[in-house]
Amino acid sequence: MKNFLIACALASFLLTACNNDDAALVSENPPPVDATPTPARELKLVTSSNTSGKVTFSDLLAASPIVKSVSVSGLDSDGIFFDSGKDQIVLASRTNNRLESYLGLRNSIISGTDNLMLAFSSTSDFNNAREIAVIDDKVIVTQDQNTANGNINKILVYQKTASSFNLMNTYTVDFKVWGIHIEGSDLYAVADLTSDIVVFNNFFSNPSGNITPSKRVVIEGLVRTHGITFSAADNRMILTDVGSATSATDGGLVIINNFSSVFMATANMGTITTGNQIRVYGPTSLLGNPVDVAYDNVSKNIYVAERLNGGGQVLTFSLPTSNGDYAPTSSRIEAGVTAVYLVRK
Repeated sequence: MKNFLIACALASFLLTACNNDDAALVSENPPPVDATPTPARELKLVTSSNTSGKVTFSDLLAASPIVKSVSVSGLDSDGIFFDSGKDQIVLASRTNNRLESYLGLRNSIISGTDNLMLAFSSTSDFNNAREIAVIDDKVIVTQDQNTANGNINKILVYQKTASSFNLMNTYTVDFKVWGIHIEGSDLYAVADLTSDIVVFNNFFSNPSGNITPSKRVVIEGLVRTHGITFSAADNRMILTDVGSATSATDGGLVIINNFSSVFMATANMGTITTGNQIRVYGPTSLLGNPVDVAYDNVSKNIYVAERLNGGGQVLTFSLPTSNGDYAPTSSRIEAGVTAVYLVRK
């Protein structure tokens, strides 16, 4: 009987030890986590034009993406945003000098209707708009100086509601404005006719009036900045260089990886050197006057509105890892294309 009890105790001990070892093994070697990105439900590209009076739409997840175009109320638009949830297009109309909201894009495409319905618009507070940026319920518009607006460069902020654009603030700046990108509370902008970019930290906290950038830096080797986009997901800034406005072959792309560190390490009025850039230039690229840019951090594709080459083209590039004259992976003619906007969900 004594031997039987000893055997049972030993078996119990071994079973407990094995269970403890198994628990330790599970704790030390947890099951692998599936790191595969969740497939996108939406990947859509919209564009505007300053000659055709149309906007275009393409579903990039379709087996064979087809570009659809629909008409808007003015021939000349510069700056576009698409809210896929509300099926809403927001445009900066240079024909009508106002923000315009169009609803029903999806239904127009399905039904084959050419004209988009104007839902509402802002008052006419600017002339010669160049770009828009949207975050939450705020729409930011840049006004580039010309004779008609008294040679005044402006940045305007509107609040977007379900049925209106309400002007909140108007700022004047001492440089020509073009492309902008809003990241949280910080607004990045290009200084047209220069190789510079600027940032306004805590942008929305400024009262109306003249404002000065928190920092301005030079991008070495870049002739004339226009398009700008930033991806916080991979800390990457992408700029376009239009070079000479009359040349269809001297444009380029400038990619700055690890941007936040590079920008922080550059003093105000300092220079981001070519050593911190990846540059795409040359005739094979078809970049002449690339006026706007969008980027998908998942597919690593760059989408460019090339205004001059071929009368207007939408170009797609794979993200380069070194300098070169790279051909676009795809291109399509689009007369007068001025802006590109990408939606990924």
